[in-house]
Amino acid sequence: MIGIIGAMKIEVDALCAAMTDKQEETVSGITFYCGTLYGTQAVVAECGVGKVFAAMCAQTMILRYGTDRILNTGVGGSLSPDLHVTDVALSTACVQHDMDTSALGDPKGMISGINVIALPCDEALRRTAQKAAEGLGVHTQCGVIVSGDRFIGNREEKTRLSRDFDGIACDMESAAIAHVCYVNRVPFLAIRAISDNADGAAELSFAEFAALSAKQSIEIIRLMLEA
Repeated sequence: MIGIIGAMKIEVDALCAAMTDKQEETVSGITFYCGTLYGTQAVVAECGVGKVFAAMCAQTMILRYGTDRILNTGVGGSLSPDLHVTDVALSTACVQHDMDTSALGDPKGMISGINVIALPCDEALRRTAQKAAEGLGVHTQCGVIVSGDRFIGNREEKTRLSRDFDGIACDMESAAIAHVCYVNRVPFLAIRAISDNADGAAELSFAEFAALSAKQSIEIIRLMLEA
């Protein structure tokens, strides 16, 4: 059973529509769709925006549905000069950029209790996703995806996240799901199609390109499952 999580409706609607033998259940306000997706048993959910919703969704998938792999699909902001709108970032690791106990002497981003900054992502899932993207002619970059409960919209913060965490893309959910998967020992990968440059340079870019970018992630997942 593979779990697929998106924060917004546009990030999961097409997957839910393609699912057969579909059963629907709502747990803690999140609706889960379980069935067969492109020949694979899957559970798909729109978790909502932010790290808490994302973590709730991931933990429910693991405990209630027995998922043994989780993918986070959706859109994100670019932190890399090599990633542009509709390109795709694939996570080698995820970091919670707003986790900060540095006043106690800890490095920024370190998660107390597990003492990890960069939460590792699954290499086999990443290779499969990269091959699928190549088959679609989609440009990808692999690297660290950083997450926090804040929409990044200025150049200064974009530069800081790239410098401090070697981030290539930013979002508001991936690292929370990676955290849950890490402690549960469940393989995880974030697939983030770039919808904006995370610098506020074009105010309408997110609204204009989010839906198009979301389709890129969904197509990659389709080829991954079919393979």
